[in-house]
Amino acid sequence: MLSATCVRTLSELTKPRPASRRLAIRALECLCLCCVGAILWPGVTAGAQKVLVDSAPSHAVNSFSPVRALGAGVDRLRLGAADKLLSEPFLKQVLSAGWQSVTYRQNTELHVEAWHWNPQGQWSDPSGRGYFTGNAEPSEMIRHSYAYPLPHRGFTRNSGTERGYSRLTDGNLDTYWKSNPYLTRAFTGEDDSLHPQWVTLDLGEKLEINAVRIAWAEPYAQSYRVQFWTGENDPLNAPTKGVWQTFPLGTVTEGRGGTVKMRLASGPIPVRYLRIWMTCSSNTCDTPGPADRRNCVGFAIRELYAGTLSADGGFQDLSRHSPDGQQTATLCSSVDPWHESSDLDEKLGDQVGLDLFYTCGVTRGLAAMVPVAMVYSTPEDAAAEIAYLEKRHYPISYVEMGEEPDGQYMLPEDYGALYLQFASAIHRVNPNLKLDGPAFQGVNSDVEVWPDGEGRVSWLGRFIDYLKAHGRLNDLAFFSFEHYPYEPCNTSWNDLYNEPRRITHILQVWRDDGLPPDVPMFVTEVNLSWQTGESFVDIMGGLWCADYIGAFLTGGGNASYYFHYMPSPLRAGCNNSWGSFGLFNMDAEYQVKGYFAQYFASQLLTREWAQPVDSVHRVFRALSDVRDASGNVLVTAYALERPDGQWSLLLINKDRENAHPVRIAFHDSDTKSDRFFSGAVDLITFGAGQYEWHANGAKGYAEPDGPPAKTKITGDAETEYALPKASITVIRGKVSGI
Repeated sequence: MLSATCVRTLSELTKPRPASRRLAIRALECLCLCCVGAILWPGVTAGAQKVLVDSAPSHAVNSFSPVRALGAGVDRLRLGAADKLLSEPFLKQVLSAGWQSVTYRQNTELHVEAWHWNPQGQWSDPSGRGYFTGNAEPSEMIRHSYAYPLPHRGFTRNSGTERGYSRLTDGNLDTYWKSNPYLTRAFTGEDDSLHPQWVTLDLGEKLEINAVRIAWAEPYAQSYRVQFWTGENDPLNAPTKGVWQTFPLGTVTEGRGGTVKMRLASGPIPVRYLRIWMTCSSNTCDTPGPADRRNCVGFAIRELYAGTLSADGGFQDLSRHSPDGQQTATLCSSVDPWHESSDLDEKLGDQVGLDLFYTCGVTRGLAAMVPVAMVYSTPEDAAAEIAYLEKRHYPISYVEMGEEPDGQYMLPEDYGALYLQFASAIHRVNPNLKLDGPAFQGVNSDVEVWPDGEGRVSWLGRFIDYLKAHGRLNDLAFFSFEHYPYEPCNTSWNDLYNEPRRITHILQVWRDDGLPPDVPMFVTEVNLSWQTGESFVDIMGGLWCADYIGAFLTGGGNASYYFHYMPSPLRAGCNNSWGSFGLFNMDAEYQVKGYFAQYFASQLLTREWAQPVDSVHRVFRALSDVRDASGNVLVTAYALERPDGQWSLLLINKDRENAHPVRIAFHDSDTKSDRFFSGAVDLITFGAGQYEWHANGAKGYAEPDGPPAKTKITGDAETEYALPKASITVIRGKVSGI
């Protein structure tokens, strides 16, 4: 029997968690771990290691269907890979991992590219340029689709892409950056000052600056400010660590375009980062002309220079101009999705054709999450894509609206303005489709941006406020983000201890930002890091995968999609550490040579811990008292009540050197009783005894390489369950009295 204090503590842990109680919850969890040791089981001596499940029926913390909640993602593939990887023999191995529903990942927007989801379609300009809309009428099967790098790009690089270059400092006055026309009054219905556009220049170090030269294109800015960043850190990645201060002579209210040489201050100012903040456009037309109004709104700059202006008017440019990544780096608020047929570059990879995706078998015939390009596309093209899928009668579970706008440094109000336009276009095709936003890139803390006029810095909070202000919050049917918790070049075994806290924390952050409690939270891409390495393929990768899923579902997450479902050969990561996204050790000829730890972890999650059926599983909180001398929890535990009536515990022993025997109790505070596994109990274990990675560059391999060990024992109140070192164990069976 538990003490009254323990009962109250366990009950507290299951209550809703408003932001004001987050710190208190951590203290309660620590207290509850102490309470575990107070359980009085026959034959258990003081200090014995224990796992306690809070099994009161009213204390379930979540519920899910494995078929809908445990999925995987299919991303852009290397040219020529799709037909091999999405063939029946190979897919049979992929599907054996057990992941169920699938999300189609839209990769082109990360790299500032337009996606032609259907190679057949119509250009706004019949000469083969402008804005492309895919053909909504099905004809021949779409097996492959490709990217068109945008010619009016203003990014040297950003959080999504390292390839390509900006047209702002490429040294070519025949090219130019242009902002997205769909962020102007003609399309938003709002004053352009509510969606200011901007470009930044990073000089690499602080330099003495007192002037800029701006070669404007059409349309140019009539009202703008030239500013410098007061902080020491990057203003995009540390947006609250400084302010944008306008130069003393940096305000223009009657701009006339052309090439402007502009003195910013009477004397030089040490500056690294500059910003041009544009609020009023000339609305004059760029080179394609006035036939399309999208050519005549927004802002455009041919080239940007920063330096010093002498007393006699001589300008010394301190920026570097070249059509490559060595140019002085620039970033921008948005990019016009205008492009030409000649911009096609198939070598960049294959966005799997939508027909091939739906018919090859990877979706298992289930409804799939599909994306629409939004950051670099048009509402008409998004609506055409959805119409095409509907006419093919392909089942759609959800629609993901764009990809990682935070990594493209888009302000939340701009994303919101696009979201409403695209949502309206899609819902005209099918008003019942469930749309999401914003598909954040993987972060461990809140996404912050430069403060608005009210001092608000939360990206998600401001996006939600934008939807509310326009009476459109109902258009947000679910919230998606990616989870890549570890720095790729600085990952160690000790990071495993932090995963439950990290994923639980970020889930709470989104709720604290104002995400309504009835809006589900999906992780639409997940793995250890955004760059691979040995930790992915080592046993650590398997333990992390299991721990993450358990913590995510216990923390209130609703669906998670493993990344990447399609395998790729081993490749060098940081510090010559070789690894791979995916589940298989595969050679360059797409032959499977072995399995990675995450493959076996996936099977334990989808086939052993959960029951592989489309039925409700209820999640209950479980805690262990197994800790090391530093206080790290060595054994984490996650409990399910399955639809077959069995209780299933997922236990991860993160102790690299030692096994830990534990005793398990199910406490019901409503009836003030403790119960235990009874009768036949299944133990399925995968760990260091079943898998060991041998690093050898591109020739690395696992030996042994699975499978998990399976045994049956008889459970009762006195049973000790062995958790081998560095292992995942599923313990499953009936519980007496439940």
